[in-house]
Amino acid sequence: MITQIPQHNAVSGRPAGPVLAVPPAAPADAAAYFAAHLALHTDVADVHSALATADASPLDFVVDSRSTEAWDQGHVPGAVHLPSARIPQDAGELLDPAVPVVVYCWGPGCDGATRAALTLARLGYRVKEMLGGIEYWIREGYEVTTRQGTEQRPADPLTAPVGAADCGC
Repeated sequence: MITQIPQHNAVSGRPAGPVLAVPPAAPADAAAYFAAHLALHTDVADVHSALATADASPLDFVVDSRSTEAWDQGHVPGAVHLPSARIPQDAGELLDPAVPVVVYCWGPGCDGATRAALTLARLGYRVKEMLGGIEYWIREGYEVTTRQGTEQRPADPLTAPVGAADCGC
């Protein structure tokens, strides 16, 4: 059955516009979609929070899938360095298959973490992708480890709330 595209908002009577040109999904369909999304993705704030808790195991929890040069420039403290191309050979030595992992790469414009997550999933690991990658980790003002040591830059006020512990979401 094809749903008619609403020409006008049923409540206000105004033209529907591009947001409602395709009607929203049924609540059950939306709930299933968003649950699946959260099962596959996490964000930098949630990863940072998890690493700050005593029960997190950073040595086999977060995987940086970038090159050695990128890793040396800055990575999540305690992350495992496992470039995407090395996952089939090295994952078994570096990761515990019983522990879910979170992978990241450069940022939202890079599919490196998606490729790494796919490879890990095919190898039997439970995996999530950290949205925003190291770019948003740094933009949130979180500490990174570099070849020279530890570094922390001020949070970007466009991506991190100024003067607040978190965004409240």
